[in-house]
Amino acid sequence: MAVIAPARRRLAATVAVLGAAPLALAGLSTAPAAAHGSLSDPVSRVSACFAEGPENPRSAACKAAVAVGGTQALYDWNGVNIANAAGKHRELIPDGKLCSAGNDKFKGLDLPRADWPSTPMEAGSHTFRFRATAPHKGSFELYLTKASYDPAQPLKWSDLEEKPFATATDPALESGSYVFDGTVPQASGRQLIYSVWQRSDSPEAFYACSDVDFGGESAGDGTAEAAPAPAASAPSEEEIDEGADKSSVEHDGHGDDDAATNAEVTEAAPADGATGTDGADGAGANAPEPNNVAASPAGAAPSDVALAETGGSSSTSSLAIGGAAALAVGASVLFVSVRRRAAGGAHRA
Repeated sequence: MAVIAPARRRLAATVAVLGAAPLALAGLSTAPAAAHGSLSDPVSRVSACFAEGPENPRSAACKAAVAVGGTQALYDWNGVNIANAAGKHRELIPDGKLCSAGNDKFKGLDLPRADWPSTPMEAGSHTFRFRATAPHKGSFELYLTKASYDPAQPLKWSDLEEKPFATATDPALESGSYVFDGTVPQASGRQLIYSVWQRSDSPEAFYACSDVDFGGESAGDGTAEAAPAPAASAPSEEEIDEGADKSSVEHDGHGDDDAATNAEVTEAAPADGATGTDGADGAGANAPEPNNVAASPAGAAPSDVALAETGGSSSTSSLAIGGAAALAVGASVLFVSVRRRAAGGAHRA
C-alpha cells in the first residue's frame, strides 16, 4: 500500500497536467483577430477605386492613383492604417498625406484633384456604414472639411473642422458593416469626410477619405477648373471576395507583412508639438520631412508591427499551435509512463 499511494498521487498529478494541455492549446493557438475596413457610406476614396477595378479603373482620378501608387493599394483597400497610432493621429500623419495615413503604398490617394468619385450628401441625419472585413471594438470619429476647402489642393489638418461632427463607440455590426447615425452639418459643393477608426483593444487605427458633394459651388471650385466627378460606388461582397486573393491584407484576421508590397510608413513627428499651418495640433507644413521606414509603422519594433497590424501573424499562430501540441504530447507520454510505474508498483506489492 505504501507503494500504491505515491503512484496514485503521481497518476493524479499527471491527469491534471494532461487535462490542462487542451486549455494551453486553446490559449496558445488563438491569436487576436485584426481590424480592417473602410467607410462605405459615404464611399471612401480607396473603396471607390477598388470597386472600379484595380487593373483598369474607369475614372480619371482612380487611373491617376494607380499610375502613382500601383494596383496593390486598391487591392489593400481595407488596410489604410497606422499600427501604433494610439490616438496620435495628428502627430503621426503629416499635412498632404491624410488620405494615405502617411503610408507610401497609398500615396496615390493623396492626389489633390476635384474629380474623385463622390457620394451625394445632404445636411441633416445620416446613417453611416463602415465595412469591416475584420471587426473589433473601437471608436469612430468623422470630420467634415471647412467651407474654404479646395479639393484641388493637398488636404491639410487645418482643412478639417476642429471637432468631429459624428462619433460612435462600439456601434452595431450589421451584415459585416458597422452602422451608426450622425448629423451632417450644412455645407456646399465638393467636400470631404475624414474618418478615423481607433481600436480600443489595440493602438492600431484606420483612416479613410470620402469625397462628398452637397451640390452648389464650394470655395475650391472657383480656384481650379471644375471637372466632372463620377458617382462613387462601394465594392460589392462579390468584388471583395474576388479581390481578396490579390490582397496582402488578409480578411480573416491573420495577414502578411506589408514588406511584400514595399510599403513605407511615415514615422511620428517630433513629440514637442509640431503644429499645422493654422497653429492647430498636428504635423504641419513646417515640420521636418518625415523619415520613411519600410514596413515599420511609426518606428514600431518589427515584433510589434505584426501584432499591431494583424493581431498576430501566421508564424505566431503556427508557433503557438506547435508549442501547445508538444505540451499535449509530452503530457501524454508522462501519463503513460506514470501509469506503467503505478501498475508495476501495485504488482510488486
